Amino acid sequence: MTRPKKIEHPLFQLLDEEKIDLFNEQKSLYTASGLLDFKNADLRGLNLRGLDASGIDFRNAYFRSCDLRGIDFRETLLEGASINRAKISGCYFANNILAEEIVMSLTAGTRIRCQPK
Repeated sequence: MTRPKKIEHPLFQLLDEEKIDLFNEQKSLYTASGLLDFKNADLRGLNLRGLDASGIDFRNAYFRSCDLRGIDFRETLLEGASINRAKISGCYFANNILAEEIVMSLTAGTRIRCQPK
């Protein structure tokens, strides 16, 4: 499995600096042609509250100890992502992610497995 990494992308830099409002404003400039590719992103420890996560490919991303409260991940790719020790109250997850997968990732750091749609 590929190790999590900092992504060389202007929008990723905004996330890394926790400038969520600015990220949300500029995201549409990059997502018009498809998903925003943040596969294998290292986001550990960031406060991402308020993030518009729709249309982002976060497969195999690392969210350890992030503040994800209130984020809607229903239109986000999360296969293989890890949310170990993250704050997730108020989050929406896609219907193809079982509650057990979320709990295992949250408590044990396992990678989220998605069910076929």
